[in-house]
Amino acid sequence: MSDLQELTKELMMDPEFKKEYEALQPEMDIKRAILDARINAGMTQSELSEKSGISQADISRLEKGTRNPSIALLKRLADALDSTLRIEFVPKKV
Repeated sequence: MSDLQELTKELMMDPEFKKEYEALQPEMDIKRAILDARINAGMTQSELSEKSGISQADISRLEKGTRNPSIALLKRLADALDSTLRIEFVPKKV
């Protein structure tokens, strides 16, 4: 286990930290999904920019998590990545 994983595991024992961490999870999932899809497609940010019509700077912001995408923007990215956008609600574990 890495140092980061160990630290995260330790911090997750704090209820306040855990609540804030989990609140950020959807944004982190979107950021990771965009980055993974681009890499799996074998595209650079510049190539994705050209294909999607979204500026390379905005793609960088999306991947860094400093910009929140709209559904329309996610659809454009999915089309440019020759992918299907799927959004789902997953029941919380009790």
